[in-house]
Amino acid sequence: MEDLRRIIWLASYPKSGNTWMRSLLAHYMMPAGQAPDINNLRQFTTGDVRQDFFDRAAGGSFSAGDPEEWLKVRPRALRLIAASKPDHHFVKTHCQAIKFMGVDLIPPEVTAAAIYIIRNPFDLAPSFARHQNCDIDTAIERMANPDTIMGTPAGIYEALGSWDGHVASWTRAPGLPRHVVRYEDMLARPGKTFSDLLSKFLRVQVNKPKLARAIKATSFANMQKQEREKGFAERPEGMQNFFAKGQAGVWRDDLTPEQVGRIRAAFPKTIEEWYPEMLKDTAEFAAGAQA
Repeated sequence: MEDLRRIIWLASYPKSGNTWMRSLLAHYMMPAGQAPDINNLRQFTTGDVRQDFFDRAAGGSFSAGDPEEWLKVRPRALRLIAASKPDHHFVKTHCQAIKFMGVDLIPPEVTAAAIYIIRNPFDLAPSFARHQNCDIDTAIERMANPDTIMGTPAGIYEALGSWDGHVASWTRAPGLPRHVVRYEDMLARPGKTFSDLLSKFLRVQVNKPKLARAIKATSFANMQKQEREKGFAERPEGMQNFFAKGQAGVWRDDLTPEQVGRIRAAFPKTIEEWYPEMLKDTAEFAAGAQA
């Protein structure tokens, strides 16, 4: 039987830096001048919500009325995605690394490894609200809901679950070779963060001038410029700008003390594990709700 363990998952909760990571990898790994813009990233990576793969897996135009119908076709679609390139390749996903309704969302038989991008939940909440076209309180509710799910109009779903459940599913998945990247570290130390990913995990020799060019080409300002000039095909309907702020610490301006308190109460263990440096500042900010 053909070995299809070729997928290196680029996994994240929505609005955590997945598009930036895909762009960085494309600009670093593809020949100079051939890296795709934000609307053509499928030239380098693909995603697990590609309609064409689901159509092929279904033997015709795929459409699902509920997650159960989607799960009947997803394993076949993932095998087609894995087989679409002869060696290891990157595939974007927002699904949890769990068994969902009895089906492995990230099947070991097509999986080689994973890069997991994590973003602190305080900055994530307002960005996720824009992504979901809802208010921040609703976004926080969805981030805390273990049953949160998204889907395309054709019924290709993404089982997100809660933010902390998503993080745990990927960072603790047994037997999965993984590399975890914090979005905040990509912002503060892009050279070191990406160099570590390339050299220590992907076993790629780092070319520093090439890396510097990739980082410059995929700066947030450049990606904003591309979206202004060309639009962004992956932008959800109703969302004004996909690349809105892209900064760390915006929670201080975007959230109320009550909202910060709700996030702290919803995810205490995961915040302590991955963002211990935020515990003091967010506690002081949340205390303003009682002041």
